[in-house]
Amino acid sequence: MANHVVLVGLMGSGKTTVGRRLAARLDRPFVDADAVLEEAADRTIAQLFERDGETAFRELESDTFEELLEHDQPRVIASGGGLVLRSGNRARLRRQDVTVVFLDAGPAFLASRVESKPHRPLLHGPESTLDVITRLHGERASLYAGVADLIVPVEPFHTREEKPKRALAERIAELVVAHEARVTA
Repeated sequence: MANHVVLVGLMGSGKTTVGRRLAARLDRPFVDADAVLEEAADRTIAQLFERDGETAFRELESDTFEELLEHDQPRVIASGGGLVLRSGNRARLRRQDVTVVFLDAGPAFLASRVESKPHRPLLHGPESTLDVITRLHGERASLYAGVADLIVPVEPFHTREEKPKRALAERIAELVVAHEARVTA
């Protein structure tokens, strides 16, 4: 029995780009939770943060994620970076029909990959991108690891592979298939 595969990690870790490739490898639909949330709210994440605040955004994020897990067909889901902040979401991530993959990377690497764009509202304050990512990494890394079935270091793929995202998706697919085989055996 195949599970939903949920990718967790900080912004810049590759949840969306690697998730698309992973879904193709596993022959499952891909869903970007943030895109679904924006469509349902008819607003961007930045607009939600600005107009309603982070607490309201996190509530909507939780509701959206719960709905995504209700689908019978296994999917690959790229979660929002802050999904793990709520205990209810962490409980959902621990369900038997969910395989969680933590895309792990250090703050300097992640900061080099993200920009202060409109869709990244947490990067629009007075702190530098590196300072924000370092703070978020300190707050969230143990939460990601605590719900993860698989922890995949992202940086080595970027230093040794010509096509890192493809290689990363291939490796994750192998790990997911092996994990699901163990769980159902």
